[in-house]
Amino acid sequence: MSTTSAYRRLANHLDQQSDGYGPLRGTLGTARMGMIWLAANLVVTTLLTGTLFVPGIGWGTAIAMIVLGTLLGGSVLVLVGNMGTRTGLPTMSLTKGSFGLRGSFLPVAANVVTLMGWSWVQAMLAGVTVNFLVEQATGFSSPVLFSVLCQLLVVCLAIFGHTGIARVEPWLALVILAFMAYIFVTAFLAHGPADFVAIPQDTEAGWTPVAALDVVIATAISWTVLSAEFNRLARTQAAGMIGSGVGYTLSTVLAMTLGATAIGYVVLDGGEALAFDPTVIVAAFGAPLALVIFLSVMATNTMVVYGMVASVVNMAPSRRVTFLPTAIVLGTISILGSTWLALLDQFTAFLVVIGSLFIPVFAIMLVDYYLVRARHYGRDILRGRGGEYWFTGGVNIAAVLVWLTGAGASLLLTYVVPSPIGATIPTFVLSALLYLGWAAATGRIDRTKRAHAHLLDLPERKETHADR
Repeated sequence: MSTTSAYRRLANHLDQQSDGYGPLRGTLGTARMGMIWLAANLVVTTLLTGTLFVPGIGWGTAIAMIVLGTLLGGSVLVLVGNMGTRTGLPTMSLTKGSFGLRGSFLPVAANVVTLMGWSWVQAMLAGVTVNFLVEQATGFSSPVLFSVLCQLLVVCLAIFGHTGIARVEPWLALVILAFMAYIFVTAFLAHGPADFVAIPQDTEAGWTPVAALDVVIATAISWTVLSAEFNRLARTQAAGMIGSGVGYTLSTVLAMTLGATAIGYVVLDGGEALAFDPTVIVAAFGAPLALVIFLSVMATNTMVVYGMVASVVNMAPSRRVTFLPTAIVLGTISILGSTWLALLDQFTAFLVVIGSLFIPVFAIMLVDYYLVRARHYGRDILRGRGGEYWFTGGVNIAAVLVWLTGAGASLLLTYVVPSPIGATIPTFVLSALLYLGWAAATGRIDRTKRAHAHLLDLPERKETHADR
């Protein structure tokens, strides 16, 4: 009986704290938001992404592409996140404004699959790292077991919802930053910056500056699927935009630069540059780097699992889909999937797919909210059917067609006709122009200049059977 009542108390608490369906009013300031985003991307996957570039391109060029790509991709993340602050809705709920109340199910499904893949990859990398240390100390080896244990801890943290994340993330960020500083000092005391710049390029690795830029932007896009989830926790738009902008930019540049520097350190010491393998750089830097990897997965994967749950709970108004049972079901799947270690060999392809799927989605969302709807979504976006966002049978067919066109163009520019300026920027511009052109041609651009209001401040409409 006590177990049942504890479950019910937690479930009720989460629903009362708006971890259920509908908008949430933020309470966090700039510093708190910055620390949450700082912890979010100080993660092993971002760090290991930096190991992909060196020595395929020069260390200095890699750093330049990391900074440029982070600024470009981060601007999309901040603007989508601001939609969450202004409305109180998570990212995938906001797709209802442009894709329709039912059309949004498509990006929601893609988002859940993508985030599930992220959670698996990060749990595996943490598990492989912990296994490496345990095997060195005891001889016992079971990367699958440690991957499962790492993800189990993540799911337990995610179950406590956004209030638990707000408490834990800033402290994890501080600890991770301290250990990263130690690793940078170790690397640059052994080899000066000039030594890293002088590392010979390996042209056979297949990397170019543009390819690296695309991957860095795709990393930002992969995080944008969660940007409104967390920026809706901000008390003001300024807190959300400044906090997420500074926190994301700083964390990504630091983590990827650390990865590029760590693999450069391995090369300078005569080792083999095996990209996206945490054991290679852990062997070079020891337990401090292993602790960075472990803590970063705890910080980031908690947000990823939370984001999956929020996407499903906010897909449609239903009293049957609540936070806690959804978290348990998706958490269980994430734990089971963390045993699929072969996914680590496909990480770059995984990033390409994320970019192809979500760059058009975010281009459509930004154009729809900021240009077509004049920065205003009404309470009809909370309905189950009917109203301003119903379109044709609940689906905005034009948005779906633009999405498919953009995704196809991205894959074409990546694999068939490589673009000299990469695939991400042309895909974003194409998708934005196509959607804006459709809106202008059909007379959908709102010129009424309606005053902005948070969804919780708009008058509530009476729920009918049709809304369920």
